Amino acid sequence: MSQKTKHEASMSRLPGNRSAKFVPYLIPGLIGLFAVVVVPFIWNIYLSFTRWRGVGPVKWVGLKNWKRLFSDSTFWISFANSFWIIVAIVVIPTILGLFISSLLTDVIQKKFGGKTASFLRALFYLPQLLPVAVAAIIMGWIFRPEDGAVNALLAKIGLGALQHNWLGSPDSALPILMFILVWIQLGYPIVIFMSGLQRVDPELYEAAGLDGANWWQKFRVVTLPSIIPELLVVILTATIGALKTFAPVYLLTKGGPGTSTTVPSYYSYNQFFQVQQVGYGAAISTALTVVIIVFSIVFTLVQKHVEKELV
Repeated sequence: MSQKTKHEASMSRLPGNRSAKFVPYLIPGLIGLFAVVVVPFIWNIYLSFTRWRGVGPVKWVGLKNWKRLFSDSTFWISFANSFWIIVAIVVIPTILGLFISSLLTDVIQKKFGGKTASFLRALFYLPQLLPVAVAAIIMGWIFRPEDGAVNALLAKIGLGALQHNWLGSPDSALPILMFILVWIQLGYPIVIFMSGLQRVDPELYEAAGLDGANWWQKFRVVTLPSIIPELLVVILTATIGALKTFAPVYLLTKGGPGTSTTVPSYYSYNQFFQVQQVGYGAAISTALTVVIIVFSIVFTLVQKHVEKELV
């Protein structure tokens, strides 16, 4: 009998169910889960089939909100904008994070020491520590059309013709918002990837170096395969965060100009609190939640399959 089997057999002879003793400690968390997540979600689904202005009687309208949703061009534009938000929060920071974390670990740390690498890592992570409101105020000031830092710098170096209303023009609002989101998000994958790189056996890099591998070859053959679990975690969490993006849009552009930066979460908020079409806002938020849940389930299944292949 194996050691594990003996342990399980000895546990089975203990009186009572030992795992049941931990159930009382789960009750506060379960109550909070139901109060904050489950009950509001069920109520939100119910409201998506009603017409309600937030006060007064709730009127059942069946699938009317959902039919309107699928024919609403603004709703589809908001999801198209979410694609670019995913590029800004997931794709660009993840790719840059892979290279920067590898450079900090393989080059900076070896040539300048661990303190220098740690300082640079903290520097990249600093925007993550800032409250979103503070980051928005800073970036709003930098890109302000009248006296913002960017336009002032352009005027100072003789490029005043390039001055622009960066967050107030349809042609530039979304790209500038994406730039700000990249700046905020970049530190997250760097910290996660550098943490994963700490468990990579240095002998693998030494062996690759003896075989004549350059930095890129070491990155492709040793670094990247070693941090696949961290890479999948970053992609999953960052994509969910991108789909839920609200605060930067609310604080910087209010979804405008027009619908150029409108995303589903802000569009739902707009219907809830500004237009006071609570039922339709509930339909938008429910649709967004379903998309996030489906993506999470599919990605988790893919992640498990990939991890099995790596074992």
